[in-house]
Amino acid sequence: MTTRVRVLGAGLALAVATVAACSSSGGGTRAARPGLHTIKHVVVIMQENRSFDSYFGTYPGADGIPEQNGTFTVCVPNPATRTCERPYHDPADVNGGADHTNAAAIADVNGGKMDGFVARAESSARGCSVTQNPICAHSNSPDVMGYHDAREIPNYWFYARHFVLQDHMFESNASWSLPAHLFMVSGWSGRCKRAYDPMSCHNGNPLNPDEDDNVHFAWTDLTFLLYQA
Repeated sequence: MTTRVRVLGAGLALAVATVAACSSSGGGTRAARPGLHTIKHVVVIMQENRSFDSYFGTYPGADGIPEQNGTFTVCVPNPATRTCERPYHDPADVNGGADHTNAAAIADVNGGKMDGFVARAESSARGCSVTQNPICAHSNSPDVMGYHDAREIPNYWFYARHFVLQDHMFESNASWSLPAHLFMVSGWSGRCKRAYDPMSCHNGNPLNPDEDDNVHFAWTDLTFLLYQA
């Protein structure tokens, strides 16, 4: 019988894991935990461009959007209207959000105040010719305070209810999708000066491949190391 463990994480990654065994290489063997030999596969589904609260902020029991007596107790300042916007249910299938660069993350977090999201969404560029351009928002008006629930995403809430919901998982890279994907598969994000030369790589966010086709990721990824082991 195969043991299956599924882990659901929102924010940047939605992880569904069916467990896989690793045998030690070399001369010796290590004692495995009971049941570890039943692990067959690890499957990860990457969830992009969503905060935890966007999908699970109102999930029962989760550390999501603070509320009391059925009313949200938090809001985010809106410089354009000089009001403070509270979270609202958003049934839209597509959300424009805001830019998701490193500068945007810093502005959103605002030294820990977590109050820069609406302002950043309002100042984000619009009308970019490249849909995936991380400096651009794709809605006419800010929709960053909207959240979804089981009415729009029943499958995700089903996974959370029947498996595990990680409500304290944070992305390792405060930037856009490409470096975040690299962190997921290699634990690192870097730029390489010379193609296919890992010794020329250094810490950093790679260039947008939509702007520069000459992007190479020369370092070893974790999946290869796990495969070798």
